Amino acid sequence: VQQISGMLMKLFQRARLEKPGQVDPRAAEFTLSLLVAMYDRSGTGYIKTRSAAAALIALSGDTLLAKYRAFFQLYAVPDGNAASITRSALRSLLTDLNQIPAIVGESCTLSCVEMATHSCFHGVLNSAIVEEKFLSWLRSEPAVLLWLPTCYRLSATEMVSHQARCN
Repeated sequence: VQQISGMLMKLFQRARLEKPGQVDPRAAEFTLSLLVAMYDRSGTGYIKTRSAAAALIALSGDTLLAKYRAFFQLYAVPDGNAASITRSALRSLLTDLNQIPAIVGESCTLSCVEMATHSCFHGVLNSAIVEEKFLSWLRSEPAVLLWLPTCYRLSATEMVSHQARCN
């Protein structure tokens, strides 16, 4: 938790320099509190860095495709010339990401994660999948992660302005 706190301080300090006046001075503190609530409920003082990174990627303002690629890079294992993601790594990713909606009482069961893993690996004979298969599956908007593209679309519409006037 202390290491993540230090990383968040640096991250938000850089963001404040890039976007003066747009970043709350307590952003690092708030973000750390959220990460602790999601990943350290028993108060051990320990959060997996990969879990925290997945949450920060999911909550970032980047495009969905960029987020999906970052998830793959974060959870993939080297496999010869390329990287691939195993069933176990996919379960970890889905479990980590599902802590985000769980914090507001919208969690899914372990069986949701298992069904999603099974659907991703449907028809796959290997023990792991390559990035294109992973991205293709995510673009199909699996139910277990439906909140992610929904939140992205909501945030994208915040910047839309119309030239219409109401009477």
